[in-house]
Amino acid sequence: MANESALFEDDFPLDLEDDTGAQGASEGTDQEAIDPDLDVSGNADEMTSVHDVDLPDPDGGERPIPAISMRVFYEVDNTANLIETIALDRRMRSVDVEAIQGGLTAAIEYLQENVTPNLLVLESHLPAAQMIEQIDALAEHCDPGVQVMVIGATNDIALYRQLVSRGVSEYLVPPVKPLQVIRAIGTLFADPETPFLGKSISVVGAKGGVGASTIAHNLAWSIAENARLNTTLIDLDISFGTTALDFNQEGTQSVVDALLAPERTDEAVISRLLTKATDRLSLFTAPATINDELDISQDAYDVVIQAVRRTVPYVVMDLPHIWSTWLSTTLVASDEVMLVCQPDLASLRNGKNIIDRLRAERPNDNPPRLILNMAGVPKRPEIPVKDFAQAIGVEPEVVLPFDPQLFGTAANNGQMISETEPDAKSTMAINHLATLITGQAVNVPKKSFVQKFLGK
Repeated sequence: MANESALFEDDFPLDLEDDTGAQGASEGTDQEAIDPDLDVSGNADEMTSVHDVDLPDPDGGERPIPAISMRVFYEVDNTANLIETIALDRRMRSVDVEAIQGGLTAAIEYLQENVTPNLLVLESHLPAAQMIEQIDALAEHCDPGVQVMVIGATNDIALYRQLVSRGVSEYLVPPVKPLQVIRAIGTLFADPETPFLGKSISVVGAKGGVGASTIAHNLAWSIAENARLNTTLIDLDISFGTTALDFNQEGTQSVVDALLAPERTDEAVISRLLTKATDRLSLFTAPATINDELDISQDAYDVVIQAVRRTVPYVVMDLPHIWSTWLSTTLVASDEVMLVCQPDLASLRNGKNIIDRLRAERPNDNPPRLILNMAGVPKRPEIPVKDFAQAIGVEPEVVLPFDPQLFGTAANNGQMISETEPDAKSTMAINHLATLITGQAVNVPKKSFVQKFLGK
C-alpha cells in the first residue's frame, strides 16, 4: 500500500488509502473539541474499502441453504479441501455433506447401494466422450429430481450443452472458489415461496459506550435517505435500546411484540409493528421501559430477522454489547458485520476476540468492517491507528473524530448527523460506509439558506 507511513502517524485520518494509492483530502468544519493538530482530512468521493472483495450483490442478501443431503465424489485432493471448506460455511449449517474419493466410478457404485441424495457433486477429468458415457450410466441409478453439479477439467461449451441436455444443473471448471459453489447450491435450492431476502448488516460494539448504536442508526439513515434504498433498522437491545429516542418517535409496539410471538410473524404483522421514520426508513424499536425479564429463544430471533429481510432490501441490526448464543449466531449469519471500537486497550482486546471468533465461524466471508469511533478525545491517551490495526488484524474502514457538538446536537434534536451537518467529516464517513455496503453512490443533502440561517 503506497504512502502507508504517511497515513499511520499519531494522527487520525478520516479514511484509509486504497490499494491504488489514492488518498483524498477535503476541507471540513472546525471542531474546537479536537486538538487542532489532529488530521481528520478525507474526501468522500475517493474513499474506498481496504478489503479486496466483490461489490455487494444488488439482488439481495445471502440466504442459508435448506436441509439437504449432498454427496461429493472427488478425484483430487484440492477438491476434497474445497469441499471441507464449503461444509464449514455458515450458509451450509443445515446441509449433510459427505465427500467420497473416486469420481464418477465411485458415484455409480455408491448409488447402486444407497438412496439418492438431494445433490450430487461429481468431479471428472475424463475426456468429454467418456465423461458423458459415465454420466449416462450414473443416471440409471438416480431418482428423479436430484440436482447434479459437475466439476470438470475443460471449458468446453459443447460438453456443457451435452451435460445440460442430460439434466446436469451446473458445470464448474477449476479454479473453483468456495463461494462460487455455495451460491450455485443456493440457487439450485432456493425456496420459490421466499425468492428474496434483504441484506443483513449487524452493528456491534467491542465494549459499551463506543457509539455502536449511533453508528447503526446513522448508517441506516444514510442507506435509506442518502443512498435512497428502502431500509429497516431493528433495535435488538430490548432492554435499553435508544432507536425511538434517537429518531424522536413514540410507539406502543416494539420488536418484543414480534419476538414473543414469532409463529404469528408474517409480512402483514411486521408492517403493523414497524414505525415509519421516513418514506424509505422503517424502525423496529425496542421497548421504552423495562417491564419483565425476557427469555427469548434463538429461534424467535431467527424467525423475526428473516421475516423482516423478506420485506426490504436492507436490514440494519443494532446489537447490544453482550455475548450470548443468539447474538453470536446472529453475527455469524449476517451478510455484513460492523465492529465499532475506540482506540483504547479494552476495545482492542474485545474487538480482536470478536474478529478471531467470526473469522473461524465465517471462513468464506470478509472479516468484520472495523470502525474506529471518537478518535482524538482531548488529553486521553490513545493507541495510534497503525498500531491498533496491526494488533487487531483488520484495517479500519473509517476513523471518526471525536465531535461532541455534532452528535450531541443531533441527539438532542432527534435527528441524524446527516440532517444536522451534511458536510461534516463524520457524515462523510457514514455515507462512505453506506456506499461500501450497497455499491450505490450516496447523495449528500445540502442545507438550505433558511436552515443555515436558523441554525438547523
